[in-house]
Amino acid sequence: MTRYKITLEYDGTDLIGWQENRQGPSVQSILRDAIEKFCGERPDVVAAGRTDAGVHAIAMVAHFDLPSAPDANTVMRAMNFYLTNAPVSVLDCEIVSDDFNARFSCVARHYKYIVLNRSAAPALDKNRVWWVPRKLNVAAMRTAAKKLVGHHDFTSFRATQCQAKSPIKTLDVCKITSRGDLIVFEFSARSFLHHQVRNMVGTLVEIGLGKPYDPDEILAARNRSAAGPTAPASGLYFIRADYATDAHSKRA
Repeated sequence: MTRYKITLEYDGTDLIGWQENRQGPSVQSILRDAIEKFCGERPDVVAAGRTDAGVHAIAMVAHFDLPSAPDANTVMRAMNFYLTNAPVSVLDCEIVSDDFNARFSCVARHYKYIVLNRSAAPALDKNRVWWVPRKLNVAAMRTAAKKLVGHHDFTSFRATQCQAKSPIKTLDVCKITSRGDLIVFEFSARSFLHHQVRNMVGTLVEIGLGKPYDPDEILAARNRSAAGPTAPASGLYFIRADYATDAHSKRA
């Protein structure tokens, strides 16, 4: 078996998310279809993160195994040929050692969330931002965001269907930048709970609108009802995955 590591981008607007199931097109099923069309194999494709329906990716990392060993460039070109009309593109491909795992070898995951803060609804960026027409207090959101950084029990920001064994996570980055009408939230951690980023954004936006939420009190409550609403999937992007070493790589 030969293991391939791929980096891909996708528009999640019309997809059910990463995971393949019978409810509709997923990133995983689209990739497996493309692989099957060019080589007759339908391997499991494992991602660094399982994004939800409507969530996008700028540089998602995944891996899969093939019994034959075509070179990485051939695999990338063949996959992109069959992905021409799909909302998914393979940006890079390399052959890696068998111990590389896109999910379990990952040491950090990075997300961004984009809010369009203006009175006019988006035309060009529809389904790619969260439109908030009321003016947001960015300074208040930044102050609140600082309280979320660190090692905490994030139960209050955890989806009820989350399957993680523990709600305790370490949030390394929670940064907010503003440029014109766009407000960008950046998050980095080794791993996240289900809907954690969207629930944090939803809460921070409520704070920006003047709601009396205190992140310290929300964290201490350990209750999902203590935090704000879940932000829409449309504004969320998986940015990149970090790995401890490039030693897994066999070929550039």
